[in-house]
Amino acid sequence: MTDLAQITDSHCHLDFPDFQGELDEVTARAVRAGVTRMVTISTRLRNEPQVRAIAEAHAPVFYAAGTHPMSAAEEPMATVDELCALAKHPKFVGIGETGLDYHYTAESAKMQKESLRIHIAAARQTGLPLIIHARAADEDMARILGEEYRNGAYSCVMHCFSSSAELARAALDLGFYLSMSGILAFPKSTELREIFAAAPVDRILVETDAPYLAPPPHRGKRNEPAYTVHTAKVGAELFGMDYVEFAAQTQANFERLFSKVAQYEAAA
Repeated sequence: MTDLAQITDSHCHLDFPDFQGELDEVTARAVRAGVTRMVTISTRLRNEPQVRAIAEAHAPVFYAAGTHPMSAAEEPMATVDELCALAKHPKFVGIGETGLDYHYTAESAKMQKESLRIHIAAARQTGLPLIIHARAADEDMARILGEEYRNGAYSCVMHCFSSSAELARAALDLGFYLSMSGILAFPKSTELREIFAAAPVDRILVETDAPYLAPPPHRGKRNEPAYTVHTAKVGAELFGMDYVEFAAQTQANFERLFSKVAQYEAAA
């Protein structure tokens, strides 16, 4: 086993203040750990220029942008044209994160659902994967994803998946992917580990959601892309694979879903 097996942090937030002034060191630590690619996510479209600049300044970093569901009531409603225009950038590789969050922001459910459908339309039109945040909204999420898929196929990852087995199955049945975060490695996450263990291994990604949700042994501290390795090791154990084999599988999964990344690297 080697920690230098290459993996990708498929979801982090490098524009957040937690990383201010440290991005060179943070990305370098990630690469030294074997995390050779990172996708940093803009959660508000007005922040897209700053997130784009991070991707442009750091070779291992790609980016995506959308309106986070918890911000849906505070931000101007995105348009399909706006998202498609952003997608023309060579390092823009996904639509979102978008989704539904009724845990803290149930009062904006109507706006969240409208925003979600706009992002789905943009994912369908651009061919880029949709990046979904889902919390306390499993029934609506499964229904909308299914309705929209019947209107026209699109690809999708359920980022930082920690919802029900029913939502996992609904997403997998549509051909979507589930992404493991540090939550998977928390001692009390037995049920979540069982959900992932029942999923096809060729539909699994890994991520940090940094600066949040650091896995053990860093739990309670600032998370960063280098720590993707700790979650991936737990994932390897779940599937009865050695770390190198599991890392290679998640790389293949990422490149299949985020095909624009592989195309960019091939042309570089």
